[in-house]
Amino acid sequence: MAKQNISARPFGMRDQIGYMFGDFGNDFTFILSSMFMMKFYTDVMDISAGVVGILMMAARFMDAVTDVTMGQIVDRSKPARDGKFRPWIRRMCGPVAISSFLIYQSAFADRPYGFKLGWMIITYLLWGSIFYTSINIPYGSMASAISSEPKDRAKLSNWRNIGATLANLVIGVGTPLAAYLTVDGNKVLSGSRMTMIAGVFSAGAVICYLLCYYLVQERVPMEANNQKLDVGGMLKSLAVNRALLGIIAAAILLLLAQLGMSGISGYVFPNYYGSAAAQSIASLTGSLVVLLICAPLASRLSERFGKKELSTAACLVSAVVYLICLLMRPQSAVVYIIFFTVAFAGVGFFNTVIWAMITDVIDDSELKNGIREDGTIYAVYSFARKVGQALSSGMVGGLLSMIGYTQATAFDPAVTNAIFTMSCVIPIIGFTAVALVLLFIYPLNKRRVEENAAELARSRKKMMQECKNPIVKRF
Repeated sequence: MAKQNISARPFGMRDQIGYMFGDFGNDFTFILSSMFMMKFYTDVMDISAGVVGILMMAARFMDAVTDVTMGQIVDRSKPARDGKFRPWIRRMCGPVAISSFLIYQSAFADRPYGFKLGWMIITYLLWGSIFYTSINIPYGSMASAISSEPKDRAKLSNWRNIGATLANLVIGVGTPLAAYLTVDGNKVLSGSRMTMIAGVFSAGAVICYLLCYYLVQERVPMEANNQKLDVGGMLKSLAVNRALLGIIAAAILLLLAQLGMSGISGYVFPNYYGSAAAQSIASLTGSLVVLLICAPLASRLSERFGKKELSTAACLVSAVVYLICLLMRPQSAVVYIIFFTVAFAGVGFFNTVIWAMITDVIDDSELKNGIREDGTIYAVYSFARKVGQALSSGMVGGLLSMIGYTQATAFDPAVTNAIFTMSCVIPIIGFTAVALVLLFIYPLNKRRVEENAAELARSRKKMMQECKNPIVKRF
């Protein structure tokens, strides 16, 4: 591994804030899609939830190619004057923001069904499978180049989660308050308002990306990987990497639970509880508990107990909380918000440390294979997250179709009661499954991570000594 550039300014708060803005920019479009795209196309564009869900799942097959391809492009690209990863943020911030805005064009609501369907497919693929990939893979891989110190990378992971939480706060709280109108006593989504909101968030994404670009600095020189591409060997190496497979399975299941919570909240609050404002309050309290409790405590708790151990316990707590909510079936939106907030704290602890867990996986892979592949491993993990996002959308869309949700039945008691049940069962199953994967498949417990870090430190020290003393005895 390359030595850290000692001529660069020291790693500090500027880098952490800058890296936070990168995820803030990502989630201006990602969270908007996760929380409101299906709602927009079912309630404004009159496309069935099942069709929207199928698109989101089908797009992930395209991502299987684009994510890994982008990872290889990043690994094999030569560093520019401003680094190896940062240039991609500058190049792609405009395209990803524009393509996101194009998804939410309510002016086409009266166009023929085929036109609306085609528009949805094209704009969603441009945003998610091409432009979002081309900026997210370099951004995530960049953490290894900002600092070579594990403690610094843990700080970057924490601040990245803070950025995601702030984006969730802005989008989750602001959008329901601004996007809904009262029609015949019911809360309905306004298409024109959603278009304006999407435009504002796209502009915000560009600003955040540029702040990330100008505030962070790459210190660890990452040379281009010039080895001949062996697709079969690469896939074989990834397929037997238990740590990577474990974190991939956990990520998919986590997003099924987390985005299932977020996606169904767009229905349970306005349709079951009759309050769009309650959705904003839930997003506010969920975000605050992450910022005020999870972010300050996660690093200390993971250092003491281990990242795997902390995440497993947090997910089990979240599952139990929703089980109690399902059994109580509260009729008060305030009580439901309390359950939502406590469960969200469990998600917050896992999300705060998960990016540091990826660097643990990369370190473990380096020890086993003798090569550092930040971009490729991160690309595979990113693809897994997109699969989780897609499956959650497909799951929510499919379940809504199964219970008969349409514009006409949106407020029928049988449908709204089924929506409430879904809002509890999805996270119960999802969080329980995450905990089981972490417990029985993911191998990097506290002791193993510490042993890997010590072994890598010894290996790098030996390499530095050999560089200082190039003349060695040959036999």
